[in-house]
Amino acid sequence: MRLFILGLGYSARHFARKFGGAFAHVAGTVRDPGERGDLPDIEVHAFSGSRPADATLERISDADVLLVSIPPGSGGDPAITAFGDVLAAGHRKIIYLSTIGVYGDHGGAWVDEDTPPQAAFERTRLRLAAEQAWTNGGYGNVAILRLAGIYGPGRNALVTLRTGTARRIIKPGQVFNRIHVDDIASAIMAAIQHGSGGTWNVCDDEPTPPQDVIAYAAQLMGVAPPPEEAFETAEMSAMARSFYASSARVSNAKLKRDLGVTLAYPTYRQALDALWRAGEGR
Repeated sequence: MRLFILGLGYSARHFARKFGGAFAHVAGTVRDPGERGDLPDIEVHAFSGSRPADATLERISDADVLLVSIPPGSGGDPAITAFGDVLAAGHRKIIYLSTIGVYGDHGGAWVDEDTPPQAAFERTRLRLAAEQAWTNGGYGNVAILRLAGIYGPGRNALVTLRTGTARRIIKPGQVFNRIHVDDIASAIMAAIQHGSGGTWNVCDDEPTPPQDVIAYAAQLMGVAPPPEEAFETAEMSAMARSFYASSARVSNAKLKRDLGVTLAYPTYRQALDALWRAGEGR
């Protein structure tokens, strides 16, 4: 199998490092070719939204699997705009990385893949529209993976505590799901190997108030957690505040049942324990 990754972001890079050896060839796009970073074995192509070079189009045309992690813009999904004619000419496995944010606010109640989305913000409406464009576009066998809040090496509560940027924002009743990047990689591989398309939530077992995660990380580090701040009066950007507008407990039962995924880190506690042992936050 040949893999092409549209958007070598945090989760996609981790997938390439973990499972790249399962593919005969791996290529992907970055906005700036200098962003190759720690992926020396990947063929990197530049893509900033406009029509790419012929070599990029050829690699996409030849790919058996397309992993899409580029966010949509106001004009729709930039990958479909740029590559739609190439994609329509073949049939391949497509994995589209979306967000559980499309469910909107459910007051902390449980939701699953059968729950109708109620995207309240422009960014989640664009995500939902992109999901539908990939699913209905006839581009291949499409799996939609709706990701929870992503964390992992270099991107976790231990790191934010050590750098002094962690905050404990208290909004009564607020809960979030999370997902470790290792479990995202496993879900992507399971979706590739699955015989058909569909939509799956990729999230942990334990939706939790965000302040609890910070407190647990502080306990591991043996430091005092940052002071509690009331959501109503906390100074936050409009974007940061908008994430607190939705509270839902998102089920991963379908992910486990259909794709056979066993989470390496079913709760934030196992993940933070492992990250701390690995030297994160020190």
